[in-house]
Amino acid sequence: MNVQRFLAPTSREAMAKVRNVFGDSAVILSSRSTDAGFEVVATAEENLDQLANSRPRARQMEASVQAQAPRRSLQDRASLERPSLGSSQSSVEQDTETLAMSTLSFQDYVRERMLRKRREMMGADKSAVAPVPASPTRYTDAVNTPPRLAQHAPELTRQAAAPTRPAPEAVPLPPAGPSPVEARLTGELNALKDMIEERFNTLSWLGASRQNPIQSSLMLKLIRAGYSAAVARAVLERMPPELNAVDAFRWTQDVLIRNLKTADATSSLCDEGGVYALMGATGVGKTTTAAKLAAQCVKSYGANSVGLITLDTYRVAGYEQLRSYGRMLGVVAHLAHDRAALQDLLALLANKRMVIIDTAGLGQHDPRIEEMLELLGSNKIKKLLVLNAGSHGDTLDDVINAYKGSDLYGVILSKLDEAPKLGPALDSLIRHQMLLRGVSTGQRVPEDWQRADAAALVRQSMASTGKSAYDPQASELGLFFSQPAGGQVNLDAWNA
Repeated sequence: MNVQRFLAPTSREAMAKVRNVFGDSAVILSSRSTDAGFEVVATAEENLDQLANSRPRARQMEASVQAQAPRRSLQDRASLERPSLGSSQSSVEQDTETLAMSTLSFQDYVRERMLRKRREMMGADKSAVAPVPASPTRYTDAVNTPPRLAQHAPELTRQAAAPTRPAPEAVPLPPAGPSPVEARLTGELNALKDMIEERFNTLSWLGASRQNPIQSSLMLKLIRAGYSAAVARAVLERMPPELNAVDAFRWTQDVLIRNLKTADATSSLCDEGGVYALMGATGVGKTTTAAKLAAQCVKSYGANSVGLITLDTYRVAGYEQLRSYGRMLGVVAHLAHDRAALQDLLALLANKRMVIIDTAGLGQHDPRIEEMLELLGSNKIKKLLVLNAGSHGDTLDDVINAYKGSDLYGVILSKLDEAPKLGPALDSLIRHQMLLRGVSTGQRVPEDWQRADAAALVRQSMASTGKSAYDPQASELGLFFSQPAGGQVNLDAWNA
């Protein structure tokens, strides 16, 4: 076995000597700095087979060295680690075997080099063999293991030299839910199913209306009065077929009257008493309605029975308007800036029969609605929603939906004198099942205030004969039922 030791003042010169002797196939077995200079032990790559065959012998030598180590003196150990330069070639080889072959890491390195060489010769797959380190320095460094780690060196070098196997490729699992294509097809099929069902229902209803001209005439009248197609269909689908034109019209009105919820005619808000908060959009007449309610209570129970509070700090002269109404009635109006002030005023006016709270007008999409509803969250405060009777049906739906979640005590319809049609307002109240507490018919205080009369309101809405550009013709009724209605009506809740 041709293993040689090279000694030079520097590591570069020592490596140059190794390259001159063994060429590019040189393998560095060990390297260290000594008192005489930098020492390198090297051999040729062709000699690795001999080193691999001598592995059992190296293990025996390592066991014997470890057994004799406690009995050796420091000088003997130093002489073993640093032999003299004039030693023979045989002592060099023996020393090399003791230093380099006493670690399992170098043997593992030799084994992997041989495996790699055989793999290249056989043309096997590279992934079948563990990757070989790029440099043998990680193994030769284990030769110079400190004495206190000598007992753990075999275990540490074995872990460091363990081949790293590539992680197994993850097998893709099938998706848990439907694919995007399947979800899109399912959605399209469901939409097609709904459209076909709606078309068949429309054709069925139009066929029945053509066979019954009375039903078709009532449908046209309801649509022209401002009622939605959903309410008109819900009413006429339950109409008895044996009725004549007069009885059918009377029956239709009776159904609308029974489904329009109104307060008991024997009592009023003033008679009930309590704390009432008027809410609604801007410009619907909340302050005027508050003055009318206060006037009704003053007329029945005196000025000392009413308390007025306003939370309107946004509108210019909002508080001045309520205070002017209060002076006319002999009632003091108070201004509350926050929750604490409102609680103090409610405690101050606790002996009043009726306390009316006027709030600031907020649009149905205003985010401050939540703050106001939280401010009026006390169970003692009864919330009344003021709706403009002349508003469009979609606007009324938006306002009701914005305030509906606040446990409304009822609804007040204002500006009936300005509404060209009462159908949209009554239609919204019927579909949302809101309780109508009263109506305001003008600006006069307190004259223009009336209790809610369902029969009078429905007859007034059906008596509308004014021509409008928005009224459909009889031939256009099919367009109202060719598309699904936006608002559905629960037929089971109707009192036909």
